[in-house]
Amino acid sequence: MAIQLYRSVSAYYHRTAIVILLAGFLVRLVIAIWLNPGFDEAYYYLYTLHPDWSYFDHPPLVALTTGIGVWLTGQVSQFTIRIGTLLLYTGSLIFLYLAALRLYTLQIAINTLAIASAIPIFQIAFGILNIPDTPLLFFWAISLWLATQEFFDYRVYRPSFRLTLICLTVGLACLGKYHGFILGFGLLGFCLFSPHYRRAFRSRWFWIGIPIFLLTISPILYWNIIHDWASFRFQSERAIPNSSYQIDRAVVNLLVEMLYLFPTFGLPLLWAVTRSTIQQLRNFKWQQYPSNRSVFDTEWELNKRGLLLWLSLPLILGFTIISGYQQILPAWKMPGYWSATMLFAERISINRRYAHVRIPYRWFFGSIAVILLLFAIALSHVTFGAFQTTGKPSVFGVLPLPIKTDNSTQIFDIQQLRQGFVTNKQLNLALKQADFVFTNRYYLGGQIGMAISPIFHKPLTCLDPDPRGFAFWSKPTQWIGKNAIYLGTKTFEVDLDAKNRYPSYFKKITKLGEIPIRRGRDVVETFSVYQAQTMLKAFPRPYGD
Repeated sequence: MAIQLYRSVSAYYHRTAIVILLAGFLVRLVIAIWLNPGFDEAYYYLYTLHPDWSYFDHPPLVALTTGIGVWLTGQVSQFTIRIGTLLLYTGSLIFLYLAALRLYTLQIAINTLAIASAIPIFQIAFGILNIPDTPLLFFWAISLWLATQEFFDYRVYRPSFRLTLICLTVGLACLGKYHGFILGFGLLGFCLFSPHYRRAFRSRWFWIGIPIFLLTISPILYWNIIHDWASFRFQSERAIPNSSYQIDRAVVNLLVEMLYLFPTFGLPLLWAVTRSTIQQLRNFKWQQYPSNRSVFDTEWELNKRGLLLWLSLPLILGFTIISGYQQILPAWKMPGYWSATMLFAERISINRRYAHVRIPYRWFFGSIAVILLLFAIALSHVTFGAFQTTGKPSVFGVLPLPIKTDNSTQIFDIQQLRQGFVTNKQLNLALKQADFVFTNRYYLGGQIGMAISPIFHKPLTCLDPDPRGFAFWSKPTQWIGKNAIYLGTKTFEVDLDAKNRYPSYFKKITKLGEIPIRRGRDVVETFSVYQAQTMLKAFPRPYGD
């Protein structure tokens, strides 16, 4: 009877997990279809046009996650470059759920899955946008699940082959984003500072895993070796102070972070991490002592929290400290908070013993309702310009949003840019006859590449002091004597650069026309198209070949 009851309860929770996964997937799917591509994810589309062992900005896996939808469908759009992201984040949630099942109860596992499926920044950064964080998180989740299997399979720890698999998945996480090295650091720290698990360092499975890890990250190492460690130097320089330390910057960064997490989730999540950290510090022991059963059970629970904290705190604390002297992007810390969702779910379960049963549900579904409403409002504006105006704001000096000061216009419909070249015969002929295309800002390159690649496969480059990956996708002298199309937006001074920056590099630069980009009934951006004839000399680059 008890077994049947357990199976019935277990089946109910698993069905609930499937419903949560499907509901989250459908929300992300709708947004992925309608939201126009941003700078970063469009830029990563260019990775698919230049297959390589690694890249200047990031490791190589983002090229695969970007390309899988394009290669399967043959179409280039915001949806196709996000297909890999939609699938991988669903997989990440599944492994998070399985990890929570190993560490905690079915209820806590469901809570964990629900929280990770609800927090806005998780949905956007990991589940919708095509960025390197998606493959990073997928292998982060697999590593976490393997760690729960490895370290919490038996009461007395016995190292197993899973240590080797963890080395492999940590290496794959590094191929997603360099944050993967912090994942490896966290797992090593957990074993080193947990007396029960130090024997992992004496296991043959660990030492077999080390060369497998190095082999896995060898594409990154090889690319950096042949390019003078350019990628490692570029990423490491972000951690070097470029100004005096300002504590208020770190505090503001933390507050903004809570907004991205959504306050009703972010603040309790931060509290759960803080409280668990304090408990760990109070009960920390460097040596393992013989103990009775009750004390051993307490240590068992502390070890569970210890694993999650070692996968959370290095990112959260590290980047919070760095934010005092360096700009930190919101997504950089998020794998740490994502790992800590189990601590939050555990705290909810504990608090419900002393609170009215309805309170957590009102809190959760009330938060979900507000988040979905905000998603709908944001999507309607960014896609259709629901709150934009060509004049001055009228409501409290805020709404509607004047187009000139609305940064969301930089997320535009690339299909309109593509159609501009298709329908205008002069522009179409000029593009067809050009040897290459260039722009004046690297972050415009991705959206331009997505627009023109299906029409004509023309080499694309960036002539700017900050060329990023473009510096490694061509030789600076290969364009000499060639004709080009110069393409850029009014927002980023396309006409000013055509007048002042580029004339000395080309024999002649002639404006061919403009392509307006509309959102709703208003023109929100304008692309200027120039014909640049006969490049005379190479444009200088600060790095690259």
